[in-house]
This record gives sequence, C-alpha cells and structure tokens, in this order.
Amino acid sequence: MSLITALETSDIRFPTSLLLDGSDAMNPDPDYSAAYVRLVTDASDGLEGHGFVFTIGRGNDVQVAAIDALADHVVGRDVDELLGAMGRTWRELVHDSQLRWLGPEKGVMHMAIGAVVDALWDLKAKRAGLPLWRLLAEMSPEQLVELVDFRYLTDDLTEADALRILRRAEPGRRERTERLLAEGYPAYTTTPGWLGYDDAKLARLSREAVTEGFGQIKLKVGADLDDDVRRLGIAREAVGPGIRIAVDANQRWDRDDAIAWIERLAPFGLAWVEEPTSPDDVLAHAAIARAIAPVPVATGEHMGGRVMAKQFLQADALGVLQIDATRVAGVNENLAMLLLAAKHGVPVCPHAGGVGLCERVQHLSYLDYIAVSGEIDGRMIEFVDHLHEHFVTPVEVTDGRYRAPSSPGSGAEMRETSRSEYRYRGTDV
Repeated sequence: MSLITALETSDIRFPTSLLLDGSDAMNPDPDYSAAYVRLVTDASDGLEGHGFVFTIGRGNDVQVAAIDALADHVVGRDVDELLGAMGRTWRELVHDSQLRWLGPEKGVMHMAIGAVVDALWDLKAKRAGLPLWRLLAEMSPEQLVELVDFRYLTDDLTEADALRILRRAEPGRRERTERLLAEGYPAYTTTPGWLGYDDAKLARLSREAVTEGFGQIKLKVGADLDDDVRRLGIAREAVGPGIRIAVDANQRWDRDDAIAWIERLAPFGLAWVEEPTSPDDVLAHAAIARAIAPVPVATGEHMGGRVMAKQFLQADALGVLQIDATRVAGVNENLAMLLLAAKHGVPVCPHAGGVGLCERVQHLSYLDYIAVSGEIDGRMIEFVDHLHEHFVTPVEVTDGRYRAPSSPGSGAEMRETSRSEYRYRGTDV
C-alpha cells in the first residue's frame, strides 16, 4: 500500500503583460499564471501527480489557498483507493458540504478541486505508463459513465443516454486512434490576434499562421468598433479568402451591442463570435445566436460547470462549445460536458489561451474524438505559441495540427527550474 504524503502548492506567474501577450478587450495586461499542485507519494516508483489552475496574475494566491484547503482530503490516503474509483473520489471532493457552500460547484473552490482531481489523473496515467488521452479512451463505456455525476443533468442527459453515446462510438475506436496518431488533430491559432499587438505584428503573424498550416486564426475584438473593422481588414488581406477568421469579445458587450457589432464585422466572413456577453447569461446568448445567424456563437471557457453547459445547449445559445481544462472540476466534469455536446450534436473546440492549457486540453479532445462523439470534422483546438518550453512534455503542433503525445501523464507537469524561477515572491512579476 502506498500513501499520498504531501500536497504541495506553488504560485507561479509569468510576465506576459510586458509584451501584451494574451491582451484582449477585458484583460489588457494579463500575466499568465498557474496555481500549481504537486501530489507526492511514498511509493518506490517516485511518480508524482501534477495539476494546476490557470489564472492571469493577481488572485493567483487566492486560488493557491483554495487548493491548500483540500490537503486533508488526500494527504495520508491510500493511492490505490483514490485512483481506483475516480468517480467516487470526484464526488467526495465536490460534495463536501462545507466547501460546497463556497460555490456551489463553481468558482475558485470548484477549480481548486479540479486541480487536485487532475493531479490524481496525471498520477494514474503515469502509473499506467500511458498518456492521459489513451488511458481514458481505452476505458469501457461503463467505466467512463462511472466518472460522471449526473445530478442536475437527468432532465437532458441520463446514464442510459451516456451509455448509448459511448457504445455508439465504441466500434470505431481503433481506427480513429490510428488516424489521430497518423494525421494529428486540427488546430487554430490565436497567436496573431492579441489586442495589444500593432498592425505590423498582426499582419506578420497572420501570414506566418497560414505558412504554418493553420486553417483558422482568431482575433480579439470589442474595445473599439472602427478599430476592429480596420484590424479585421488587415488580417483578411494577410491570410486571403480561404482562411477562416474567428473573433473573441471576451464578454465585453451587452446583448444589443453584440448584435450591432457583429453586423459590422460579419462581411469579413466570421468563423464564429466568441464570448459576446456575460458567460452566465444564457438568454442573452440565445438572443444573440438567433440574431447573428449563420455566424455561430462560441462560448464555454468561463462556464462554471456542467449545469451551465446543459442550459446553454438546451436553449440553443451556442453553436460551438469551448470547454476549458481548468475552469471546471477536472477531467470528470469535462467528460460530462463532452457527453452533453455529443447528445446535442454540437462541436467542441476547446479554449487553450493560457499557460499549459494546450498541453492539458488536447487529451480531452482526443477522448471526444475516439470514444465520445467519434467526430473530428468541424472541431479544432486553440493554439497559442506561448510558454510551452516550461513543460516537461510540451505540446507539439506541426502543419496546423496537434500531434498526440506518447509520454505518460496529462501534460501538466512543469519543469522544476521554471517553477522555481517564476514562483511569485510577493512583488510585481
């Protein structure tokens, strides 16, 4: 029997605001950060579990404190007991009545639970000698369903529904795995589109994206309408007519402003409009979606959990679901959201604009393709070319496609030297 002997946290912040990497209409000066957790065991194999929550600077210490508050739930526990029933482990953490009061099931504490849950998944995959995507995609439909909490979902998705979805995808798993390994998974890039970049950098990076094989780029919008029209014109000229351009308002607009704004931008041929208004406003998203059709609404990176995903899908309030690896309570809840999307026939194109999110979320898209929806057409993962060098197994993107990792684990483990160098010490980054 091996035990978890320590839960160690780190407040890690990168000074991305210096070059305005990540800048948008609502977040003009982000410092990409990670509230990081490391689970240590007394096992002779020396394997550890790593996870984190992505933030953008101030408040990362609050997120770290929330992760620290979960130590009593895992330290001193039998590793096999926790990893052997990850659905039960998830429920134990999420259903803690006193911690639950701080959400319930959303916000800082919920994300902290996700960091610990995903650190356990990282450890489980390492012990199996498999990348996380493969560990998950080789589970039976019954094993996958056991991971999901169906409470609050059964008016839309039941266990029986989930089993039907997973069993429908089961026959083609091997062929899809082989195709994934041979061809990769489609990506799009936000690297050219940060709002703080000047026109020359926007044009240069847009041209480079086409050269690098990306079929879609994304631009941040929402600060100034005339400026957005001008910048979209620059990007469209740079990439030509055959490349898709998505836009992302990062929650900047009220409902009617969003509709009017997108009407001005639509002639540029928009792939989608992302986060046009408050991430909690289902009805406003539904109204915007009706008004701007056929331009799809994409949202989800700030979606608090599976219940919000259910409501957006029920209300036809989005055309693209954007799950985030660290916004909800880990792999288990993201699986629930993949199942909801599959039931509604909505493509999942994950958010990955932040430190380590590309490394993390690719595993969820591969799971979706192989074992849940069985679909890859119309789906893609966001890519931003920032900070990958800090990870033990950095993401690989070539010719505009993600390449599935073979290294064991979830991809969350950051290099020890990077964790030490960028540890926040109470001064500006």
